[in-house]
Amino acid sequence: MNIKILMAVAFGGAFGAVGRYLIMSQVGHWFGAAFPFSTLAVNVLGSFILGGLIEVMALVWSPSEEVRAMLVVGVLGALTTFSTFSMDIYFLMERGDAFSAGLYVAASIIFCVLAFYGGLHVLRYALV
Repeated sequence: MNIKILMAVAFGGAFGAVGRYLIMSQVGHWFGAAFPFSTLAVNVLGSFILGGLIEVMALVWSPSEEVRAMLVVGVLGALTTFSTFSMDIYFLMERGDAFSAGLYVAASIIFCVLAFYGGLHVLRYALV
């Protein structure tokens, strides 16, 4: 295992985790906790950023393996929250709110995939 890559992932993870906390706190403050808008927000944002980052790295920037790992695995891995997404679904189902759980799954998949494409295409056309 490459220690430089591990350190890059850890460094990026610290930023992603703090970013996730700040974004989720603010979104939770704005919209409340009845629906997991905060988790949805960080997952959509992370998908958008990853789409844009992938496009930038494909077209104009070829970062080192350490920088790539720091950004993709560290920052974005810590920012996005699939485990929290799973927990949110569980608690919605436990509350008997199957409709919200289904809506949340559908919204997460649709918006995150669209955000990924959006990030990719925004940067594709901005850089050309």
